[in-house]
Amino acid sequence: MKSQAGPNPQEDYKLKDTKPQLGERWPHGGVRGGGGWISSERATSTYDLVEQMFYLYVRVVKAKNLPTNPLTGSCDPYVEVKLGNYKGKTHHFEKRTNPEWKQVFAFSKEKIQSSILEVYVREKDMVARDDYIGKVVFDMNEVPTRVPPDSPLAPQWYRLEHRTSDTKVRGEVMLAVWMGTQADEAFPEAWHSDAASVHGEGSFSIRSKVYVSPKLWYLRVNVIEAQDVQPHDKSQTPQAFVKVHVGNQTLKTNVCPTKTPNPMWNEDLIFVAAEPFEELLVLTVENKVSSAKDEQVGKISLPLTMFERRMDHRPVHSRWFTLERFGFGALEGDKRHEHKFSTRVHLRVCLEGAYHVLDESTLYISDVRPTARQLWKQPIGILEVGILSAQGLLPMKTKDGKSTTDAYCVAKYGQKWVRTRTIIESFSPKWNEQYTWEVYDPCTVITLGVFDNCHLGGNEKPTSGSGAKNDSRIGKVRIRLSTLEMDRIYTNSYPLLVLHPSGLKKMGELQLAVRFTCLSLANIIYLYGHPLLPKMHYLHPFTVNQLDSLRYQAMNIVAVAWRSSSLEKPNHYSSSSCSVCPTDLLPRIDPPYDLPLHVSHRNMEFPFPPKSSTKYGY
Repeated sequence: MKSQAGPNPQEDYKLKDTKPQLGERWPHGGVRGGGGWISSERATSTYDLVEQMFYLYVRVVKAKNLPTNPLTGSCDPYVEVKLGNYKGKTHHFEKRTNPEWKQVFAFSKEKIQSSILEVYVREKDMVARDDYIGKVVFDMNEVPTRVPPDSPLAPQWYRLEHRTSDTKVRGEVMLAVWMGTQADEAFPEAWHSDAASVHGEGSFSIRSKVYVSPKLWYLRVNVIEAQDVQPHDKSQTPQAFVKVHVGNQTLKTNVCPTKTPNPMWNEDLIFVAAEPFEELLVLTVENKVSSAKDEQVGKISLPLTMFERRMDHRPVHSRWFTLERFGFGALEGDKRHEHKFSTRVHLRVCLEGAYHVLDESTLYISDVRPTARQLWKQPIGILEVGILSAQGLLPMKTKDGKSTTDAYCVAKYGQKWVRTRTIIESFSPKWNEQYTWEVYDPCTVITLGVFDNCHLGGNEKPTSGSGAKNDSRIGKVRIRLSTLEMDRIYTNSYPLLVLHPSGLKKMGELQLAVRFTCLSLANIIYLYGHPLLPKMHYLHPFTVNQLDSLRYQAMNIVAVAWRSSSLEKPNHYSSSSCSVCPTDLLPRIDPPYDLPLHVSHRNMEFPFPPKSSTKYGY
């Protein structure tokens, strides 16, 4: 008799089918009484790939005619929203009787244990206990329900009541209170009761966000020739080369093989530039004095906005530019800062709009459109992803003597990045957030990563050097769209695997709902008969070394753009490394192209033959 086989660890690494309760399921039968709940099931929004989660929303808009403190003669008000054991507070204003907050609070329905909602207006006291001004009380049975795409509930003025009686006191507060779901427009920016313990800067790092990568262009600088190159030592014949700077990128031509004042190169230097083209193209002509010494002969700075934007392979007109040179030497006296004619250089410069700027591996590319919007085709489909939950996450840190994980999920497809809110202290977080992307090519890949938020306390492994801490990477998933059947909802649990020196380790599972909706079957068939990248990549291809360098520069530009556009909190980013690109737009995380090593593919029938792998490279 055969002995019963033990559990197979390989099974734990496979894709698993799940059956979540997707779509809107509103309570019916008037459970909440009155007009508090709609009386029948209804599915009006597009949030049909996630499990519905109910929230009580309280929007605190402003207050007016608040009484002043008789001792100080001023009023420093703030609002406290209380529901059972949960309390949320607005920021306080100094010396203002008509403050304006415009803040939203969200309380999870699952954790509501009170039948009344209390909204207090208080005055901040820096020494003693905060003073009470007045309150407004709501019966939970009378709270209306709002379902998008219904218009937002209009706020109303409420007269403040006394603490112990129903008598009115001076002052009014403008509020809106309603029951909704995570599909509500107020959800991403709301204060959440399940993160009530997070304060200060950490509260900005737990919100869900949507980001768009900067629009990137290739800048082609064709250095043709120069005339009248004059070295400092006029008795010597120059051996010149050209060096070009664009932002942090620096490239140079070969040294002219012959010593001549009129050198020729005819070399292309390719850079990556981002709109709105705030950086300058700085060009210098230098003389090779010796193997260890170069001297600058002339220099010119040009704005990128002056160059032509090319949409095809037609020739670009060349131009001569006069370089400037500063005088040197003690004998020149007051003339040392005068601009002197040095030489002129012949250039052909353009911004390439017919290429796709590669900022990720072509094997896992998520966007293949050319830079110029005029060359874009119509989308062939819609990709919808419901980020449901994670299960069995491993502890990532220790907080107050307890192992814990504060997890969030990032998804990247095309130029659009999304980040879910952070679920505090949970190994099985539930996000239930749904996002949508337009699809322009089926042979693309969406990447999702799960991270631990390092801004909420707990011990982090020390990073090398004195740089800021990075959010810990838990795992990632990649889904190739060409493996998805059209108009079908896939609900699966993906293993989050990381390759350690000791072997493969499972960090948990990520549960997703995915749907690829076809908009034009004819356009999809057309795409399968054409190369993956725009035709300029094949008419005038870059070398392998150029592609690697340009991809590195594009990744750096995207990271710096995220960093500089963050307006919520101070910047602690260091751009010394590209493989780890923490940013303030996606705080302390790595872009998906550098996520942990596990790749997850769907084992399904291809709706069409996939494009040849030779079309992913050169």
